[in-house]
This record gives sequence, structure tokens and C-alpha cells, in this order.
Amino acid sequence: METTYDITIIGGGPAGIFAGFYAGLREAKAQLIESLPDLGGQVQALYPEKKILDVAGFPAIRGQQLIQQQITQLNDFPIEIKTNQAVTDIVRTATGFDVVTPVETTHTKTVIIAVGNGSFSPRRLAIENAADLENKHLFYSVSDLSHFANKRVIIAGGGDAALDQAMMLEEVATSVTLVHRRDTFRALEHSVSRLEASDVNVMTPYLIKAVTEKNGELKVGLKKMRTDDPLVVQTVDDVVVSYGFTSDHKVVDGWHLDLDAEHHLFKVDSTMLTSEPGIYAIGDGVTYAGKQALIASGYGEAPIAVNAAMNQLYPDRRGPVHSTSLSKE
Repeated sequence: METTYDITIIGGGPAGIFAGFYAGLREAKAQLIESLPDLGGQVQALYPEKKILDVAGFPAIRGQQLIQQQITQLNDFPIEIKTNQAVTDIVRTATGFDVVTPVETTHTKTVIIAVGNGSFSPRRLAIENAADLENKHLFYSVSDLSHFANKRVIIAGGGDAALDQAMMLEEVATSVTLVHRRDTFRALEHSVSRLEASDVNVMTPYLIKAVTEKNGELKVGLKKMRTDDPLVVQTVDDVVVSYGFTSDHKVVDGWHLDLDAEHHLFKVDSTMLTSEPGIYAIGDGVTYAGKQALIASGYGEAPIAVNAAMNQLYPDRRGPVHSTSLSKE
């Protein structure tokens, strides 16, 4: 007979993985579906070496380590994990929802959407020969620190990710220069303080206007903003561009659901319920008053959504008061 799940979690980033773990604590029949080949979402795909500072109990933990710890935690429960499957449609039925992927169609009573900002791609460096340099000397994330060992590196950007990458690379690179087109940074005060106390060379307000490669070296032309000064040329080995990412909701927009959204973020109530009964949403892809796009926020939203779904399905069950009341050990 066809399996019917209590909860289907769509998205295998940090919030989705934790929702799967918590569904296991509640002994829900659950599946977790992720479009990428591996769990971890943007943290695993883009920032595996990044030190994450907003997870309680860890003064600092690298993204890859955090995801591995979460997977170990998740594996304590019989949650069905399905990777490399993009959900192409969700269709309401008389008893719940059909969840459609290119591999199969499964049935579920409730859904928790944890897709973040959808599929993502980096904001690329706006120079003519950027594509020729990508993945050789031009990168949009730091996925392997060892590649930058003993190299001269320029990082372009002014947000938290750019500052985090500068601090990471300072540990292994010969030199690190951070270039930002404004005089002030769009980063947490703590990150700016760490940058100011580091040996990272900061150049503001400058913008990369040209990059040429010869004999394995890059000549990077930097324009000082709001001036007619000639380009300042820096010789380095690699450039990391951290201008952020653009998101694509085309797949989600194709689902047979009418979800209220604001700026492509799903509106949810205090139980993480969307405008569609039985459909909950958590993580970076949701909005509500006071929402903060932090991993820590997603971790808090996950049990709220799971408990709300279980209360909907099994109103006679007494919900947990503390996590210790869920454990049998």
C-alpha cells in the first residue's frame, strides 16, 4: 500500500534537517526531500568553511561541521531522506497533499517548507572576462581553504559573508585585501571589530573594474568611487567575490498552492502556518513581524511547525513540555 506521511519536509538546509530531527522526537512518520545531492543547503554548498557564530552551545563551528553534526543527530531516527529530488508540485487532495518529484509522487498529511530563498546563484563580477576566470582564479565562495594557502587574495564585498571570508583566509593566505565600494560595512558590529583588529588590508571605497591574468597572476584594477582617479592596480593570485546571491522561486511558483507571500517570502503566523491549511514554512524563506534571517531562528521555528502539525493531526496527544520529555533514554 502507498505510504502516507504525517509530515513531509521540503528542503534539507539546517532548519529542514532540524525539523526532521524534531519530527523524529515526536515519532511522526516523516520524509525529508532535498533537491541537491547532499543535505546542508547553502551552508554546505557555499559556506562549508565559514565559521558560524549564532548557534547556541558552539562559540564557533564551521558550516561543514555543523551540518555533519546535524546529520548525525538526524540519523538517530527513521526519517526517510531523499536527496537529488526537486519537488515540482504539491497538490491538495481530500486527505492531504500529493508531493510530486521527477522520481515519484508521495502522499502526506502536512508539509513543512524549508527551502530558504529557493535555488540560488551568485551575483557575479561585472567584467567582460569573468567567466574565463571562474573556478580558476575567480571564486564566489570559499569551499576549500587549502586552495588559498600561501596565496595573495582580494575579497570584494561589504557584508557579513565577505568579512567572514576575509577572516577565514587570513589564517592561511599570504595576504588578504578586502575591497568594498562604500566606506562602511553591512556586517555585524562584532565582525567589523574583528576585521579592524586583524591584519587584513582594507580598501574603501573601491570597486573592481578590471582583472587580467598572466602567468598565473592577476592584475586587479580598482576604481576609487566618486573620483576620476586612475585605477589602482593590485597583483594577487585569486579573487573572491562576495556580493551575495540571487534567488529563484520558479519551482515553488509552479506548485498548485496559493501561498501568501511578501517579496518572495512566505507569510506565516505564530505557529509557522502559511495561508494554506496544512502547509507550514520555516527558515530564511518566511516572513513575520520581527523575523531575523538567522540559522538560530530557523532552529526555533522548526519545533514550532512540527508541534503545530502534530497537534493538527493528533489533537488528543499531549504535546511535550520539554525536549527531555520526548527522549526515552
